Amino acid sequence: MKYLFSLCLLFVLSFAQAQNVASPSGKIALSFKLEANGQPSYAVNYKNKAVVLESALGIKLKEKPALDANFEILTSKASTFKESWKPVLGEQSSIVNHYNELNVSLINKETKVKMNIIFRVFDEGVAFRYDFPKQAELNYFIISDEVTQFNLTENNKVFWIPGDFDSNEYEYNETKFSDIDNSKINMNNGIGVKSIPGKYMVQTPLMMKAPSGLYLNIFEAAVVNYPVMHLNADVTNYKLKAELVPNAIGDKAYLQTPYVSPWRTIMISDDARDIVASKMILNLNEPSKLEDTSWIKPMKYVGIWWEMHVGKSTWDYAGSQNATNFADAPKASGKHGATTENTKRYIDFAAKNGFDGVLVEGWNVGWEDWNGNWKEEVFDFTTPYPDFDIAALSAYAKEKNVKMIMHHETSGSVSNYERHLDRAFDLMKKYEYPAVKSGYVGKIIPRGEFHDGQSMVNHFNFVVKRAADYKIMINSHESSRPTGFGRTYPNYIAAEAARGNEFNAWSVGNPPMHETILPFTRQLGGPMDYTPGIFEIKMSYYDKNKTEQVHTTLAKQLALYVTMYSPLQMAADLLENYEKYPDAFQFIKDVEMDWDESKYLEAEPGDYVTVARKTKGKETWFLGAITDENARTSEIKLDFLTKGKKYKAIIYEDAKNADWKNNPIAYQIKTIVVTSKSKIKLNLAPGGGTAISFEPIQ
Repeated sequence: MKYLFSLCLLFVLSFAQAQNVASPSGKIALSFKLEANGQPSYAVNYKNKAVVLESALGIKLKEKPALDANFEILTSKASTFKESWKPVLGEQSSIVNHYNELNVSLINKETKVKMNIIFRVFDEGVAFRYDFPKQAELNYFIISDEVTQFNLTENNKVFWIPGDFDSNEYEYNETKFSDIDNSKINMNNGIGVKSIPGKYMVQTPLMMKAPSGLYLNIFEAAVVNYPVMHLNADVTNYKLKAELVPNAIGDKAYLQTPYVSPWRTIMISDDARDIVASKMILNLNEPSKLEDTSWIKPMKYVGIWWEMHVGKSTWDYAGSQNATNFADAPKASGKHGATTENTKRYIDFAAKNGFDGVLVEGWNVGWEDWNGNWKEEVFDFTTPYPDFDIAALSAYAKEKNVKMIMHHETSGSVSNYERHLDRAFDLMKKYEYPAVKSGYVGKIIPRGEFHDGQSMVNHFNFVVKRAADYKIMINSHESSRPTGFGRTYPNYIAAEAARGNEFNAWSVGNPPMHETILPFTRQLGGPMDYTPGIFEIKMSYYDKNKTEQVHTTLAKQLALYVTMYSPLQMAADLLENYEKYPDAFQFIKDVEMDWDESKYLEAEPGDYVTVARKTKGKETWFLGAITDENARTSEIKLDFLTKGKKYKAIIYEDAKNADWKNNPIAYQIKTIVVTSKSKIKLNLAPGGGTAISFEPIQ
């Protein structure tokens, strides 16, 4: 379903004439105009109430006149667009893309440089981008700053993390806009590399709630050949300005016309469910460039990973876990996790329990001295340790109908990884690895570059595109956060790019509200490999002197498989812990990863999320409900189920005395028969959750 309607105004308009465009429903209205000095500006209303006040637009160039004033309008073109498209994998089998567009063509009266600003208004928000057409007046150019502003109307509640150029692995702060302040953050948070340039710099997506109850989210989409956009907050006047991540010499982006910038997005609704369910970011990206996507499939996996985080084994062969300065030639210690024998144990477990894959970290040489010294030649991505027989293991996995998942930790040495990339992918194809988890721990090489700069954005996108040539799926960790590029290259199956579950093993961890915020922020740009499923919650189980723990109940760990969408899901705990709790483990075995539809039943950022999802091509449904540190009860209507059918509902919930801190493993399981007319009462413990599977009764 697609249609397009256009109206062109082919005349020069004076600066006083405002251009207006509204959402298809008419609830959101955007106005554009040129100020008296020819500076572009915009404003946004929701249901006739100001949401974004008049805010400046424009770009500053290095060694060239700025493109932020002295403009006049050449043409203005309005259009409407509507289509439905089918993602390869997703929260729903069909996505509607419907917006009204205003394309304003500007010319600088002094330099004659042309720049277009394209606005799209959806029912859930607005988006705009800068378009630099091919022209004699502008060919190669360097961006030194972006003028874009978001001038807000109120002292909103804000869910924010620092605008760090190198890391997005912070826990969220929930404060008033006026209380944004990076100097007040506890920096003893387990993050190794920090690059925070200012006291009031925050990252996007930035989720907000106005005193009136209106929800706002500022983000970006389709970041290609451009740095990540952070925001600098004027905490007194409730203003935000785009701040682009610089390169090693301070420039922001090197470009050539024709070029279009990423989209700047503002989601707006008086219902939080509209934000978390929005597909606006995906819709603003280009359609898939891959003709054959039959090889892109969801994967549920186990792996040699958590055992290193809890200290049971090590990544390195020598068993030192030093990682920074191991001088001697490595010798076998018996502590190495990625051995042939141990990997076979994981393969057997995966085969027995219906899992698709096994991830193995620490399989390759180099882990004795890989981090902390800004070292360039670390891994070659092809040489296994002596105790890891890659050929024998690949044959063994194939015999068991299990796929192996590769691990490429780069230690931030991107130049080294790119030199070895094709050989690394050749090895994967030789041994039939369909997917790779990449990692970027540490400072970036080329030295002086940041994780979120233009060069690294280009690198992350290049690896995805190159992997597509090999029919390999990518799961990136410590990367810049996704902005919908997975629509264009659907082999970009998942990413971490936020504070994941592993921080609970060896740091202050993730507070109970953390997982209720991520669907409103990080996950708007693409699936997250959060690695849920930890059953032994407290690290004192492994070492009585440890105080760290996962900040959830066991039941919430189950619910995360539904609330945290990803077509790549790990059962992250040790195999023996699943064998101890086989009844709870059954939900992880049963839960699907690819969906026909998803219905967000309840949602409030920082407090709770409840979502129900229908399995793609089947009549089974799964429901996940999670809460923050507060206990919560609610009653859910099951009217999303098919009318006239009966379902067996298996409910995995917190026990009455469960508590994320004091009694996290207490859970109970019950089975009832329900229909679309039924209601279920959810009882969530502090830091708790509920997971439910619905299977039709024949």
